[in-house]
Amino acid sequence: MKVPLSWLREYVDLPAVTAHEVADKLTAAGLKLEAITSHGHDVKNVVVGEVLSIEELEGFKKPIRHCQVEVGEAAPRQIVCGATNFTAGDRVPVVLPGGVLPGGFEVGARKTYGRMSEGMICSERELGLGDDHGGIMLLPADTPIGADVVELLGLREDVIELEITPDIGYALSVRGVAREVATAFGVAFRDPADLSPPAETGPSHPASIADPTACDRFVLRAIRGFDPHAPSPFWMRARLTRAGMRPVSLAVDVTNYVMLELGQPLHAFDATKLSGEIVVRRAEPGETLETLDHVVRALHPEDVLITDSSGAISMAGTMGGLHTEISDDSTDIVIEAAHFAPSGVARMSRRHNLVSEASKRFERGVDRELPLYASWRAVRLLAELGGGTIQPGVTCAEVETEPVRISIPSGHPGRVAGMRYDRGTVIRRLEQVGCTVTEGADAAEGAEAADGLAARLAVTGDDMLTVVPPSWRPDLTDPNDLAEEVIRLEGYENLPSVLPAAPAGAGLTEGQRLRRRVGRALASAGYVEVLAYPFMGERDLDNLQLPAGDARRRAVRLANPLSEDEPLMRTTLLPGLLKTLVRNVGRGAGDVALFETGLVYRPAADAPTTAPVLGVERRPTDDELASIEAALPAQPRRVAVVLAGEFERSGWWGKGTPATWADAVEAARTVAREAGVSLEVRADRHEPWHPGRCAALYAGETLVGHAGELHPRVVEAYGLPPRTCAMELELTGLEASLSGPVETPAISAYPVATQDVALIVDAAVPVAEVEAALREGAGALLEAIRLFDVYAGAQVGEGNKSLAYSLRFRAPDRTLTVEETTAARDAAVALAGERTGARLRGA
Repeated sequence: MKVPLSWLREYVDLPAVTAHEVADKLTAAGLKLEAITSHGHDVKNVVVGEVLSIEELEGFKKPIRHCQVEVGEAAPRQIVCGATNFTAGDRVPVVLPGGVLPGGFEVGARKTYGRMSEGMICSERELGLGDDHGGIMLLPADTPIGADVVELLGLREDVIELEITPDIGYALSVRGVAREVATAFGVAFRDPADLSPPAETGPSHPASIADPTACDRFVLRAIRGFDPHAPSPFWMRARLTRAGMRPVSLAVDVTNYVMLELGQPLHAFDATKLSGEIVVRRAEPGETLETLDHVVRALHPEDVLITDSSGAISMAGTMGGLHTEISDDSTDIVIEAAHFAPSGVARMSRRHNLVSEASKRFERGVDRELPLYASWRAVRLLAELGGGTIQPGVTCAEVETEPVRISIPSGHPGRVAGMRYDRGTVIRRLEQVGCTVTEGADAAEGAEAADGLAARLAVTGDDMLTVVPPSWRPDLTDPNDLAEEVIRLEGYENLPSVLPAAPAGAGLTEGQRLRRRVGRALASAGYVEVLAYPFMGERDLDNLQLPAGDARRRAVRLANPLSEDEPLMRTTLLPGLLKTLVRNVGRGAGDVALFETGLVYRPAADAPTTAPVLGVERRPTDDELASIEAALPAQPRRVAVVLAGEFERSGWWGKGTPATWADAVEAARTVAREAGVSLEVRADRHEPWHPGRCAALYAGETLVGHAGELHPRVVEAYGLPPRTCAMELELTGLEASLSGPVETPAISAYPVATQDVALIVDAAVPVAEVEAALREGAGALLEAIRLFDVYAGAQVGEGNKSLAYSLRFRAPDRTLTVEETTAARDAAVALAGERTGARLRGA
């Protein structure tokens, strides 16, 4: 909403303050400042001139005129001009040599087209009053010659632009903003809607309301003998332009002016094009309407229409129909002002993607009492400026509505604010807003004192007040709304800043500690943490090659997604990580190792698709809470890594090593070690991993994740580097195994004994099975086992492989003998041979 400061001053006795000071007060009162724009402060030396004579210059491609213009000086000025819409005797704005136009454009005397030009005759656009550049701006014939045009037309103006949120629709008018300014400065407010329409003498044009849910007040007034060619006065055109609206014609300009002034949208119909009674109703199936923008619109049964016997003539509160628009020969006009249901207008506006200045106001809530006064203001202006005659009578179809009554304890605003407001302050501030406040023990009779919220607030023992909000504040519906009004008018800056006392605690939970240890461990191992959006799309599930029945395809769909390409909550961390990897590789980072910890969302197969929406007037029942819980998906926390390129970088020290499936498995082991868990690795087939390079990760007998090289089709679908690897592990499952704080392992002071063994096994035997057998067979003396070599070749036979392990033995209470370590090693080899068919190499 753009509000010229001079327009505000008509209704508020402002002291000598600047637009910035006014804006500061409005900001303190809770309105959001968008911008302050100054117009015309650089304009100077522009005066009223009278054209004495015009000489048409020949020999040029366009009309050129040499004019003698009287400007109130000793001699007329000679001015060359290309416009042809003025004649001798017209009075026009003239900028003299040395003058400045908006934008800092300086005008001087110069020779052009063979003649001397001492200044310039101006158009509306050159004066910053509009977009009209089709000709010179013509002033009334009685305008004094030599008068200062800047003062005459009010070119100097400061405009305050406010962003109007949905809850303060009243501020979409000069009337509403002026009321806030008057309250902020503590000065009197003159209500422009304080009019005295004549007593009703009968209907103006027959009208009725067929659907009370769509409209509860509909007012018509008529004017006859209107001059459709009468121009809008300069002051009105200037204000409309400053307020961001384009002047069109007098009839349209008057309705727009009253809408900006009072906040009541109006519509003008050509009375000669109306047939029969006007009815406000919902659309019928198959109805269409060609609106003023020349679009034929198929109407929805929920659309709110203004109709006559011929059918729809306007989309109520949004846009009028083309058939009944005011034209250049319209002399009889019917002015409509109404109060339409905000929800009906809002849904219709969005349904047709049609947002107008009227719909912006109706969907935020318009003053129900305004139609009678706004329509009278409009017809008076049309009669005064367009020469018409106001017809006696007014049509006022309405549905009776009960005023809202709110009961509130006088101390409630203070409790909400955390500071004390006395009862007088509360009453005074509510009355400044426009509320009617009734005090005393009987105040709550017939009000909402018995409803849940008011009754709960009343137990404090404060005096109860009954408050009737003004008609222009439909947003005030409960005690907390009234508390907010008191608080903002008393000043948000006066609210105390009190930090809540921190409750005693034991620091981070074990789960939080584990997550931090995991992050540090992976970062130390060379991974970079990323945070991806928790959204994905069906395309991601297809790119991961997930089969149709995979549980990861069962995802929660967002009601209002940020992107239509990603409307689902993620069921795996991999899509976000893979997209981040692709983005980094595309920017030249070919060697990438990333990790992320975060929640995934896994709805149950029988979970309802939507959760019930409960009210706030009472505590939900156990069954209602259970229904909400049933609709919520499981949200386990996971950790995932992706690797591409070299994991160990090449350099002067030598050649690096590419990232492989083994690095992904080792990342899982790194995470498990932080939880004090030993992972068992088993070969598996699980999308999106390569079927021959996929490892299932088990903690005991519980599957906690997968790791390995991604399937080539997944690599191709995402545009990943070849041989990209990934790991995803359920961190929640590891957290469940934590029994308490991590204990520091006991360190033996006795020396270690190392035994190396090389075993030959079938090439198909998983390494993990061999290692598990060795670990179990070695017994309690085994401290660590490490695979340090894998060999396949002629020396071990076709179809075989050699696995070389280093076994570390240590006892906590003594130095081990050779016999003890040898016996432990032999037991380990024996068990491995029994379970996997392994035999000592060279034996």
